[in-house]
Amino acid sequence: MKTLVIVSHPNLQESLNQQFFKEASQSLSITWHHLESVYPAGEINQNDELALLATHERIIFQFPLYWYSAPAHLKIWQDTVLAKASKVLKGKDFGVVVTTGVAEKEYQAGGKEEFTLSEFLRPYQRIAHKFQMNYLPPFVLAQFMYQTSEIRFERLIAYQQYLSLTGKPSLVQRINWFLEQIEKNTHFSEPQKSYLLDGLKEQQEMIEDLTFTLGELKEENE
Repeated sequence: MKTLVIVSHPNLQESLNQQFFKEASQSLSITWHHLESVYPAGEINQNDELALLATHERIIFQFPLYWYSAPAHLKIWQDTVLAKASKVLKGKDFGVVVTTGVAEKEYQAGGKEEFTLSEFLRPYQRIAHKFQMNYLPPFVLAQFMYQTSEIRFERLIAYQQYLSLTGKPSLVQRINWFLEQIEKNTHFSEPQKSYLLDGLKEQQEMIEDLTFTLGELKEENE
């Protein structure tokens, strides 16, 4: 699966969030497409963008949340490209990666922002449905500067999986992804690899057994 990450950020080099994402994606087979770098004047080339969309199976919009919306370049991109994109988008995955300086818990009824991020991002969900795309749950990175190194590592892994795993992956699929990454990693010694692989495979078998048992119980109760 080929993933196209359409990034919109006016100060990419100064953004800790976006540099974190960029470094996390370097080991993956993706296309990183920063609109402000490619089109500094905001003049989007419709044909080039349609050709780029046609060669990828997963499309990701990635941006900071500015006043509950995306930066100007992404809005210009939408106005320019989407009018002609119906034939190249049908059936593809579509996701949104959004960063915010406000804690994620504030995006709820009773929180400072009052509404959920899913509600603010609903226009993108509608775009996906209009073009018959598979809309993925949004990936949110909130208050990156205040996160511990452990949380950052967890988000890095989650982001890599968001870009590379097909559809809406199950827990078993996520474990399979870890197994593949460990197999390819050259920094682990063979004993370390064996230890990690054995542990993950054991967890995988437990999950598969539990899933099978739950399936049988469901059939008995029907």
